[in-house]
Amino acid sequence: MKIWKKKTHEEIKDIVFNALEQNINYGEQNVLGIPASYLDDKVFNQDDAFLKNAPYISTLIKNPNHIGCHTLGKSESFFSGTQAIEQELIELCAVDILGGKLGQQDGYIASGGTEANLQAIWVYRNYFQQKFNASLTEICILCSVDSHYSMDKAGNVYVLDVQKVEVNDATRKITVGSVSEAIDSAKAKGKKYFIVVANMMTTMYGSVDPIERYTDTLIDKNCEFMLHVDGAYGGFYFPFTDNKQSLTFKNKHITSFTLDAHKMAQAPYGTGIFLIRKGFISYVNTKEASYVEGEDYTLIGSRSGANAVATWMILQKNGPYGWQEKIFVLQKRTAWMCSELKELNILYYRNPRSNIITIRSEFIQSETAQKFGLVPDNHANPKWYKIVIMEHVTIEKLMPLVDALKK
Repeated sequence: MKIWKKKTHEEIKDIVFNALEQNINYGEQNVLGIPASYLDDKVFNQDDAFLKNAPYISTLIKNPNHIGCHTLGKSESFFSGTQAIEQELIELCAVDILGGKLGQQDGYIASGGTEANLQAIWVYRNYFQQKFNASLTEICILCSVDSHYSMDKAGNVYVLDVQKVEVNDATRKITVGSVSEAIDSAKAKGKKYFIVVANMMTTMYGSVDPIERYTDTLIDKNCEFMLHVDGAYGGFYFPFTDNKQSLTFKNKHITSFTLDAHKMAQAPYGTGIFLIRKGFISYVNTKEASYVEGEDYTLIGSRSGANAVATWMILQKNGPYGWQEKIFVLQKRTAWMCSELKELNILYYRNPRSNIITIRSEFIQSETAQKFGLVPDNHANPKWYKIVIMEHVTIEKLMPLVDALKK
């Protein structure tokens, strides 16, 4: 690990509080031009005794605005202290989790995976328009039928067609044939430029796309493409279960990633992560944001610096080996549940590197699914129900479900 080192609670406190000292202090400094302040002290407790041992809550109270992209250099100097923590977090994720090179990636803390996916597609739409003079009707989003609904949302927002690749119903995998068929279908509609989104653990199944089935086929067909990996669910899980996987920045065909810290990393909701190779985020620079120091390259604009601090704290407190141990335990619990389902002859799908188990709906009564909070693939007509083995989902909590399935 080049950046990621385990830190004590005291070390974390010192770093965060020192960062806050470098930010603007609304109570002590006479700065008059910022349309913001600390959280309303009539509602939110700002007592020093309460906050002195609470670095995240302190950051939340002091309310830093992390507008812009801080890996590019110039940003709003009023919040430089906590911006530096976000910069380190972006570098940690890009280098130590996703195999990137030091200083070769840009990124920011987004509001979630949906925004990060839209950010990537926005970059690539503009890239094709500016570099190839492509029209909207010549660009399409290429992804699997199991991909997150944010691809359809992006198609709607950016006025792009979405071409779906079929998957095998049992293995949830795309095939060379299904990719080829989808590309041919898109070309027949006049598509020349492909924004490809590959899955690193889908939200419903935990399935992972064999990425070479996209890249090999696209190259064979002489297609112009840009490749984004949606690791909103799997980004903080899959890299720790498959050391030989090709879904990293080491793969020359991949340009960007989405991660969600508010899933497996247990950060506060509203904490997605967007990562992209240097040289590409400039395609979405909003120069009209001239009052923002450094301008704005992000879809969201103003955003809370507290979420970046929270995620950094979580990763530093666990350290890389603590994180490995956490994933190891979840893998063991997932394997235990799969073993129980096998004994009951219940059909299910599970990627062996994932902590999601998806069960065929005919093996679960709707009352049982509702009682245990199992999520369907479609609320109107469920074909699958999923179990997600999160930190709180212990074997003790799984046993009542196993007993219900036995009955």
